[in-house]
Amino acid sequence: MAIDQRHFRNVMGTFATGVAIISTKVDGNVHGITANSFSSVSLDPPLVLFCLGRSSTNFSAFMTTDNFAVNILAAGQDALSTRFAIFEGDRFEGVGWQSWETGAPIVDGVISAADCILEARHDAGDHVIIVGRVLRAEKFFDASPLLYFKGGYANLK
Repeated sequence: MAIDQRHFRNVMGTFATGVAIISTKVDGNVHGITANSFSSVSLDPPLVLFCLGRSSTNFSAFMTTDNFAVNILAAGQDALSTRFAIFEGDRFEGVGWQSWETGAPIVDGVISAADCILEARHDAGDHVIIVGRVLRAEKFFDASPLLYFKGGYANLK
């Protein structure tokens, strides 16, 4: 029995997630997307994953790179999240960032970040699961996270 895509999305939307900007640097150019499909996978070795839609305008960048960074957003950073989700220009214009070991952008002002090298890619329907080995991870400050729930941003109460 086929499941209606809109219905499936609505059901899955009842699972609250954090929001992150996943970034990379390829041939000197920086790229970034908003993702709520991020998870830690393993402590030993330290692995994380995110899921990338095949329709993403940054799909080819993430399919050719061997690095990425995970930038976990704080409550109140919904404009930054939206910018990296839908803006079609230079998403990094006016956004401060630094780089660590891999060169992938670590965005200023995020709660925490992880710098990763590619461990594996797995086909998964209309997405690709990208697994990275964490080379460095830092927590910058304590704050409530930016959450995504039922198709919109939410806050802890």
